[in-house]
Amino acid sequence: MTTPLADWNASTPATEQTTADLDMPERSTMSELPFEPARLRLARELKEWTQTDLAGRISVTAAALSQFESGVTKPSAETTAELSRVLDVPVAFFALPVTETHDGFFRSTRRTPIAHRRRARAVAHIAHDLATGVASKHVPAITVPHLPIADLHAPREDVERIAAEVRRAWALPNGPISNVVELLESHGIVVLRLPLDTADVDAFSLPFADRPVVVLGSDKNDRARSRFDGAHELGHLVMHGEQVWGMKEVEQQAHQFAASFLMPADEIYHRLPQRADWPVLFDLKRQWQVSLAALLMRARTLGRMTESSYLTAIKALSARGWRRIEPVPLGSPEHPSLLKRIVGGQLGNNHCQALPRHVVNAIVSAN
Repeated sequence: MTTPLADWNASTPATEQTTADLDMPERSTMSELPFEPARLRLARELKEWTQTDLAGRISVTAAALSQFESGVTKPSAETTAELSRVLDVPVAFFALPVTETHDGFFRSTRRTPIAHRRRARAVAHIAHDLATGVASKHVPAITVPHLPIADLHAPREDVERIAAEVRRAWALPNGPISNVVELLESHGIVVLRLPLDTADVDAFSLPFADRPVVVLGSDKNDRARSRFDGAHELGHLVMHGEQVWGMKEVEQQAHQFAASFLMPADEIYHRLPQRADWPVLFDLKRQWQVSLAALLMRARTLGRMTESSYLTAIKALSARGWRRIEPVPLGSPEHPSLLKRIVGGQLGNNHCQALPRHVVNAIVSAN
């Protein structure tokens, strides 16, 4: 697929391209340029390589690479050029400043290969670079409320209250949210879709203070599930941010937030059936754009459906094969547009050209 960036000096080697475009010194004096150790780690993780993997492809050892990535030593101009070639990133990429955050809000991390998770996180960093490399007038202001949850074991009602406060802060009308992705982008969150290539990761987020990023899987063609994922990651950004991550309690709270945000209790309680009334549930799915599984769980959580009725409904879902593919399809998942507008408009061109072209093109193609 041809993208707005496909003609970025395609015949020019990365090192020559970036020295010309960014008015950088010739290679002989390139050792005087800044070198951000975290950029080397990101470039390596984009390839899903360990330090040993990379060392096997270049003329320095894994121990030397470790020192480069820790900032103990700095690679020579020749080594930097070699890293640029082997890792398929412009030399200028290693000079870009890095905004750090924690490892991200990932679900099912024990079952997800660490190399795959790190690559996805590195791609999210590139998306963050794209959004922060343009003038602020070209991207929406960040207006994400910070409402930290006081206790990892806080009652569900606390999470319900926080979700309601976010809806009020964003002046959302009663009823279903028409487009979750569009809503997140309008409040300054970078959203992108990527093929995550695993059933164990639905989505994740990185809470950068200057521009948070939410990544949704593009390999699950389920609109309802994707909307819930987006609301789930919003819950992390609102309640958890840089403070806590990687615990099942955190994921449970984000799930509670998503259900509350998409289906406010005072609006949906009396509409939920007390048993598995499928025609009613189908209508609710169409109206609220959420899954049957989410509706049943909401009915159980709010006490509208007894535990026995809930279990009967879940067994019926399984028996009919609806746990895998639900009836009443809602259409294609919601698609982001912010990053495509940034790149398609050639905004921040010099900054973009310091980023790995193949990664930027992949981001644009998937969104």
